[in-house]
Order: sequence, then structure tokens, then C-alpha cells
Amino acid sequence: MKLYSQKDVEQKALRGARIAVMGYGSQGRAHALNLKDSGFDVVVGVRKGGPGWKKAKKDGLAVAEPVRAARDADLVAMLVPDLAQKSLYESIEPALKNGATLLFAHGFNIHFKQIKPRKDLDVVLIAPKGPGDLVRRQYQQGRGVPCLIAVAQNATGKAHARALAYAHGIGGTRGGVLETTFAEETETDLFGEQAVLCGGATELVVRGWETLVEAGYQPEVAYYECLHELKLIVDLLHEGGITKMHQFISETAKYGDLTRGPRIVDARVKKEMGKVLKEIQSGTFARQWIRENATGRKRYQKLLKRDIEHPIEKVGERLRARMSWLNDKRA
Repeated sequence: MKLYSQKDVEQKALRGARIAVMGYGSQGRAHALNLKDSGFDVVVGVRKGGPGWKKAKKDGLAVAEPVRAARDADLVAMLVPDLAQKSLYESIEPALKNGATLLFAHGFNIHFKQIKPRKDLDVVLIAPKGPGDLVRRQYQQGRGVPCLIAVAQNATGKAHARALAYAHGIGGTRGGVLETTFAEETETDLFGEQAVLCGGATELVVRGWETLVEAGYQPEVAYYECLHELKLIVDLLHEGGITKMHQFISETAKYGDLTRGPRIVDARVKKEMGKVLKEIQSGTFARQWIRENATGRKRYQKLLKRDIEHPIEKVGERLRARMSWLNDKRA
């Protein structure tokens, strides 16, 4: 394991550089504001007059249309959605300086060869292990979200130093920057989303809720038990791993965990996880998602609609309306 901190940063690596942040969504906004607050010369590349353009200007950032932003930049951070990156790169490539750095926050397009950068460009990855809102809030609080770092193309010999300086600028070195590869970041990130963090967790919650409701229990009580209280457990896991969770739950909960948990997530589930991972590694998932996007996302929209309209969401909407603290606005 190679983990970098603030002491490892080569301060001159991006000194005087202009950084173009492409996109002003969750990660784009966080990166741009953190970099600006760290003293970098930042421009946001967005469509003129669009929501991102207006929001970035309101936040006090310089804005320009993508090609113009790229032309003046020493480092270009590709922070638009994955499937918008290929066409964006094709539009800005002629404007990129010789020896510029192309930076990604997720390795999808490089690993699956959707983007094939010019040979004179440095191609690097800085992937914060948290959403943009958290990247921004942690930075403002003097902390930082850990990041992953990788280099796919080192045309100038300075790619790694530039990437680490960028990670430092968004606060990543405060939390630690871990060395990886584009392949490892991409494949583990997709697997985590599909099998554990999003797909696995939400399916577990919904199936648990359905089991209680079908057995005659109140939907509201089932919601509290299977969804609402999940945050309490996740917070303990986040703060101190499985050990801290065991320290703070009851003996009864621990015994249930140890004896019943493996019956729910069993060898069959692990075997299916292995299949999901193989689909990621082989490119099957990537090809399927690219094809879905190219053909109008009909199946995707149908599945998303089914998720959002599930009865657990109707119950949750009523209960969350009474939790005023959930609506607190965050910068």
C-alpha cells in the first residue's frame, strides 16, 4: 500500500497553472470551489447560459464554454457524467495544449477505451471516495475526503506530481491519497455500487420491508426498522468498522447478527457477486450501459420508475416530511 499525505506534495507541480473544471455537478462544483479556495486559477467549462454556468458565476467562479476553457488550461478535469465525456473530449481535444494534463475522477472511459487521449497528454485519476457535497463540506471544515490516485499516461514525466498536487488542492491529502490503477479503481468502484453500496443495500432494505409488511406489520414501523435505522449502523461502520458496530449494539443484536446474517447473505449471494464482478471485468456491463444510453435508456427509465414508485417510498415520503432536520440546506 502506498498512501500519500500533505508532506508528499510537490508544491511547484501546479504552481501558476490554470485548471479547467469541465462540468458543474456534484463533483465539479466541489473541486472547483476547493481548488479556488486553495489559491488555484480555476475556470469552469460549461454550456453558456445553462444552469451550471449560472450557478458557477453565482459562486464567484470564472466560466467559459468548454473549448475556450480547455484552450487556456494546463490541467483539464473531466467531471461531466461518464457517458458525456467521450463527446466532450472529442470537442476539446484540438484545443488542448501540448503536454497538458487530462484528469478524471472515475476511470470508466479510459479503462474501457471510450476515450483514447493524445500521446502528448498526461492522463491521471484523482477519485475522491465520497460525493461532491462531502468533498466540499470536509474541505471547509479543515478535513478531507480520502482519494485514489493513478496515472495512465505520463507524457511529461510530471503526471504523478501534478495529480497529487490537484488532490491536495481539493483536500484529499488531509484524508490520505492511495495509489491505484485506472483498472482497479474502475472495476472496484462499479462492483461496490452494484453489489454493496447501491444495488445490494437498497435491495436488502426493500426486501426486508416487504417481508415485514407482508407478515402484517405496519408499513411505517417496517420503514423505521429496515431503512431509517440503517444510518445508525452505517455511521458506526464508517467511524470504526465492524468492531465499533459490535461495541455499540446490544448483545441481542450481536447474537442475531452473528447467527442469522450469514443465512441472508450466504454463499449463493457471494457467488452471484462473483458473476457481477466478472461482467465488470470483461466489459459486459460497460457495453450494456453504453448501448442502453445510445438507444434512449428505455429499460433504464422503466427500472428507475419502478424503484421510485415502490410503496416503501410512499411511506418514507410521509415519515420524512416530519423530520425537518433532513431538509437542512448545505453549501
